Amino acid sequence: MALTMILSRVYQSVLSKKLIFSGNCCVLGLIYFLSPAKIMSNTMQAIEITKEGVLQLGQTAIPSLKKGQVLIQVAAAGVNRPDIMQRKGLYPPPASASTLLGLEVAGTIVAVGDDSTNLQIGEKLCALLTGGGYAHYCVAEAALVLPIPAGFSMIEAAALPETFFTVWSNVFNRGQLQSGETLLIHGGSSGIGTTAIQLGKAFGARVIVTAGSDEKCAFCEQLGADLAINYRTSDFVTAVKNFTSDKGVDVILDMIGGDYFPRNLHCLAFEGRLLQIALQNGVKAEINLLPIMLKRLTITGSTLRARELAFKAAIAQQLKTQVWDLLNTGKIKPVIHSTFPLAKAQQAHQLMESSLHLGKIILTV
Repeated sequence: MALTMILSRVYQSVLSKKLIFSGNCCVLGLIYFLSPAKIMSNTMQAIEITKEGVLQLGQTAIPSLKKGQVLIQVAAAGVNRPDIMQRKGLYPPPASASTLLGLEVAGTIVAVGDDSTNLQIGEKLCALLTGGGYAHYCVAEAALVLPIPAGFSMIEAAALPETFFTVWSNVFNRGQLQSGETLLIHGGSSGIGTTAIQLGKAFGARVIVTAGSDEKCAFCEQLGADLAINYRTSDFVTAVKNFTSDKGVDVILDMIGGDYFPRNLHCLAFEGRLLQIALQNGVKAEINLLPIMLKRLTITGSTLRARELAFKAAIAQQLKTQVWDLLNTGKIKPVIHSTFPLAKAQQAHQLMESSLHLGKIILTV
């Protein structure tokens, strides 16, 4: 532990002099083995957004540490819809966040800040970020790092934080999904959807999903969904009513919005809960308010990125105690559709925008 603190403090002082040590570090006669020895400048490769909204590889400064943070050498980074929105100028990062894209990574700790003494240099982990993941190095809050589950690759681990934090905080905290209840997930074949299917089933719920093709529907059912509805060929309201014998569902996780909103109200059972986490079909809808009163519905929504650290840290602890064993034992696992080298982040975004993927898209560094 003392060696970890020494190396971390040396890292900070050396970085201020335009150098960092990454690899075999010799400090006061002590050698700490990480990776092949090398000395590099205080810049790194990272994905930048051009004025035209195109992603390209560039050079930028390695971020410096603050109290309670760790510096991670990134091995893999997840691609998420908010990244696309930020690239298009529709989702600016919080004031205190990195302007670089990337909300989740897996990698190796190369330095620790003050009050991060529970973490060690050389430790491999995954982390939720407010930005900065599309880079060779990133800073993460120590409270938002999670161990890499047993047997997981860095690519698999990088697929975990954003979707698991989102699904847990919405479906299980805000939505209070209980064993025996029915969960409807829109976008069942997405990264969020595939995570929600597995978690819903693991905790005893019936799961219905919507997806945009028969192939995607079959995939969701193989993953555990009790019913998958092709929204292009079927009316999901009718299908839900038929499947539930007109009772409706208890919880809906919706990333679509727009004209889905009034249809969701028709799908909900008495005391049902609608969780709005994205608005791919738009921010406006015309609705009849009467069903909300008659069925005593709860309509809520949330975003994660701008929430305070304490809120996200509490979710991290819940995931460790209630979900991580499911990953360690292989009962649930992220679905990886494809990987792209960091330099091909633009192609990764194009694939996500096409909606042809099943599960997560990951950048390798």
